[in-house]
Amino acid sequence: MRLTTSEALARRMASLLLPPRLGGRPGTVAEVVEWFGAMQAQDVASGLWSLGARLPTHTLADVQAALERREALRTWPMRGTVHLVPSRDARWMLELTGVRSLSGAATRRAALGIDETDAERAVEVLGTALAGGGRLTRARCLETLNAAGIGTDGQRGYHLLWYASVRGVTCVAPNVGTEQTFALLDEWAPDPRRPERDEALAILAHRYVRSHGPVTAREFAGWTGLTLTDARRGFAAAGDALTAVTVDGEEMLVDAALPDTAPAPVDDVLALPGFDEYLLGYKDRSLMLDPAHRAAIIPGNNGVFQPTIVSGGRVVGTWRRTIGKTQVKIGVTPLATVDRPRAEQALTRYAEFLGLPLRVDWLA
Repeated sequence: MRLTTSEALARRMASLLLPPRLGGRPGTVAEVVEWFGAMQAQDVASGLWSLGARLPTHTLADVQAALERREALRTWPMRGTVHLVPSRDARWMLELTGVRSLSGAATRRAALGIDETDAERAVEVLGTALAGGGRLTRARCLETLNAAGIGTDGQRGYHLLWYASVRGVTCVAPNVGTEQTFALLDEWAPDPRRPERDEALAILAHRYVRSHGPVTAREFAGWTGLTLTDARRGFAAAGDALTAVTVDGEEMLVDAALPDTAPAPVDDVLALPGFDEYLLGYKDRSLMLDPAHRAAIIPGNNGVFQPTIVSGGRVVGTWRRTIGKTQVKIGVTPLATVDRPRAEQALTRYAEFLGLPLRVDWLA
């Protein structure tokens, strides 16, 4: 099938579950996370709204309750970045893609003054402290390491917490209040799936294409941190679950279960968090983002993405929130022509997700 750029964008938005009203799509936190395979979640609030934006009947409390039920968990499965993943899939994902980020860990430890012995002791100390269903805040984890004589000053503590999770010993449990917590992965997800490597590559490739397509193997490699060889191997292993389309002369892949007719153009107006698969799921974002607006989305090119107003699949503005006890105030900065009533309607959905009244200020 040949797709125009606008048809490819419409297909991609449907893959991303945007808008969420499409019939026959995931309706629970567990189903959404499994659809994606992994969802960017280094910023907790953004990760929660990424789920809420795709689950129109869910509130923040509903999403938090689902995570407490362990429908998904947070860890560092790929690229050294925190993602939401299906709980039962966390271990094989760490073994498939997370382990690649360990390759540079020795160099980082040396820079931080951590030797191999201290790193392994930290894993052991945390494992012992969390055994038996324990759940400790980040501050308590660091106190425990310090009490064992393992320094956590500067970035040492963060590195050791990351290291224990990528090693598959701990995982990030839901926050208690505003505090990050950790638990043992084996206790938080006691019944892990254990696919062989080629099967694991096939599962991850299919989920990525299903949730982001149309895409190329290069995009899959960039998303996972896998080599291009392994990315292609995953596509081959997925076999008939994927099918090829052509977008402006380039072959890409989509989920074979999708209709083989060109999708209708999208015209929805959405309010998305900054750290969302909509942008972070791709290396080439030209379908969704005008290069002239890149600096507004990633100020200073520092990896911190601003929340976006999206119209017809394209970024047209950014927004910032201030959450108070009685309302959420949102300032919107247009980057292109914005249908303001529809943008405010999209932001109203976010306020409803939080359970707070909304005030919108247009900053330009």
